[in-house]
Amino acid sequence: MTKTLYLIRHAKSSWSDPTLSDFERPLNKRGLRDAPFMARLLAGRIPQTVDAIFSSPATRAMATADHFAEALNYPLHEIRKVPAMYEAAPWDVIEIIRDIEDELHTVLLFGHNPSITSVANKYTEQHISNVPTCGICQLEADITSWKDWNEHTARLTGFYYPKQYFNS
Repeated sequence: MTKTLYLIRHAKSSWSDPTLSDFERPLNKRGLRDAPFMARLLAGRIPQTVDAIFSSPATRAMATADHFAEALNYPLHEIRKVPAMYEAAPWDVIEIIRDIEDELHTVLLFGHNPSITSVANKYTEQHISNVPTCGICQLEADITSWKDWNEHTARLTGFYYPKQYFNS
């Protein structure tokens, strides 16, 4: 059975309110354009139903996850907040992946750079210098247990980001 993981960086966030902590920063105008667009794009490409959506609890990550959930007809209240995704090191992200329940086959995981880029690069021979905001890394592995997820079993099979579709 194939396990499919969509590793997604949150959409562009706002720095306009200096009173907000990094954790509280919302999406900016571009993020509010890109998140629903990329969500609809993924909804048109994904052949299977999404079994689970996991997200950093940071405001910008949850807002991005909400847009994807809506486009994929996934219940917003079922998005799982994963505190370890906020400020996660790459090995933390891999541990989160390996801890996914085996009955789940298609999972979306929302987080932050630099970890998203570092983790994506573990599964591809083409170096990705930066997964841009709202970038989607599609990863697949022919495994029955997420515990078997590693650079020998999983491969990057798709990489989508807003600037492929917008000029700015």
